[in-house]
Amino acid sequence: MSPPGRPKGEYRSAKREGSPVSTLVHARTAALPAQAAAGASMPARRHWARDLWRLLAPLYRQRAGALAAAFALAGVTLAAGVGLLGVSGWFLTGAALTTAGMAFNLFAPSALVRGLSFLRIAARYGERVTGHGATLRLLADLRTVVFGKLLPLDLAQLSRYRDGDLVARLTGDVDALDSVFLLVLVPIACALLGGAALGVVLGLWLPAAAWTLAVSVGASALLVPWWLAQASRAPGAAAQQAAAELRSQALQAVEGHADLLALDAEGAARREFAQACTALSRARQRQANLGTAGQAALQAVAGACVLAVLAWGLPALREGTLPGPVLVGLLLAVLGFFEVVGPLMRGASRLGGAASAGARVAELAALSPAVRDPGTPAPPPADVTLRVEAVDYAYAPGGRAVLRDVSLSVAPGERIALVGESGAGKSTLLSLLLRLADPTAGRVTLGGVDLRALRQQDLHARVTLLSQDAPVFLGTVRTNLLIGAPEAGEAALWEALDAAGLGEFVRGLPEGLDTWTGETGRTLSAGQARRLCLARALLSPARVLVLDEPTQGLDAETERAFLADLPRAARGRSVVLSTHASLPPGVMHRVLRVESGRLLPVAGPV
Repeated sequence: MSPPGRPKGEYRSAKREGSPVSTLVHARTAALPAQAAAGASMPARRHWARDLWRLLAPLYRQRAGALAAAFALAGVTLAAGVGLLGVSGWFLTGAALTTAGMAFNLFAPSALVRGLSFLRIAARYGERVTGHGATLRLLADLRTVVFGKLLPLDLAQLSRYRDGDLVARLTGDVDALDSVFLLVLVPIACALLGGAALGVVLGLWLPAAAWTLAVSVGASALLVPWWLAQASRAPGAAAQQAAAELRSQALQAVEGHADLLALDAEGAARREFAQACTALSRARQRQANLGTAGQAALQAVAGACVLAVLAWGLPALREGTLPGPVLVGLLLAVLGFFEVVGPLMRGASRLGGAASAGARVAELAALSPAVRDPGTPAPPPADVTLRVEAVDYAYAPGGRAVLRDVSLSVAPGERIALVGESGAGKSTLLSLLLRLADPTAGRVTLGGVDLRALRQQDLHARVTLLSQDAPVFLGTVRTNLLIGAPEAGEAALWEALDAAGLGEFVRGLPEGLDTWTGETGRTLSAGQARRLCLARALLSPARVLVLDEPTQGLDAETERAFLADLPRAARGRSVVLSTHASLPPGVMHRVLRVESGRLLPVAGPV
């Protein structure tokens, strides 16, 4: 069924525009409004950080315990690492300066070195396990939330996005958000707290050097990361967009590979794919260059801080107010502190990409379905008479009416065919019967109850759809059928297959119901795939079958056989069929023509 937001004929013509490669590899670009790219562009300068936090903060609260544990372990790792270097420097220098006649306690500092070493190893391991585990579960939560937002959307909303772009947002864009906590928030917090603690220790011996450390910590933990985050926004957004483009091109080229080969367009498709790869590589290289620049800035700050501490410490050493081993220990502790801050530069250089990814994901998370359940739903009726009462429908408020004053009644067990040119409004009328969209004027009722008063779950348990592009999912015959009725037993599966005219074929397969159908049903012919989808619809308890051009793409013989079997397959259910096919005699009780937005009877025998 074409998107309710665009006439089917217009949608198809949009897909035919452009060169052969553009048509096959970028099949839906022409039908893509400007809003579709909104989430892929660089976030607004003033709000990108706030928007990113708004997206992630609720998820962080859900995993607050695990994230707090990861943060605490990261702090312990930092303290143990800095303490280990400081104590080791003090211990080794003190031992080297000790003469034979001087007493030096080797056991306490050596035990402290060993203890800090083991503590650092254990804390690092715990932080990695806890932090990465919490982050991965958090990203899984985010994917679940976004996927749940996508499911109730109508086709008009989903058609705004190119093939593969939704997959890119659910995979690559969500994955890009893992660096926010692990490589930005935790390192910044640990650097500030650890720097404050080290500053207190340093201030006990060299108060002036403590202020130097404070300035250096501010520069390395705040100023340089802020600069990297700002500078990485453009290459980060470019990288996320290029990665999404790459996925879209790969998916569409695989889907249209037969046409690409037949039209000798594989060379052009390969060149376009190579261009997308080059764009991604360039954006990633720019991100890597920024990370390298951040590391260089960090090393410069660290070197300046160590030299400043040394400059303040040497006079104190000469004056005898600061022992030599303590000075060496302080120098190594400061140097070790800046080594631990290193991952922050890598995370900050990725923050622009994370912000762009967050904007693309947040765009999906903010979507709301155009059709919603009522606050107080009516009980589902026992009667399944469908009525369309003086319905008008326009794609946009105040726009041209696609359907005008349409009225229709479908009695239980009645089979009605809708014919007409592409774009006449047949699929739009069917979408109203399923409440994939609501009429602009008038109403559609089931058993006398307005569809807007029913829960969609209750409606679709009584009215089900077989569309022209109904998919065969990757799996077996059994798993495809169980989508229509998850609790159905094997006898019910065979009954549905027999009703759809596919039972004999499946019984002849080596694995029967457990035969693998392949990606999009590649192991089945077009007619077999369509019958499998019909069997899946027949498994539904729905008493009304809505069929939107179910024979589209089938050869004439298969089409006639499919339509001739329809009365037997429907088994007394109501059928509303949209088709361009020639109908065999006796298949339909009535045939109506949709023309210029109106419903007209077709004269002559049915």
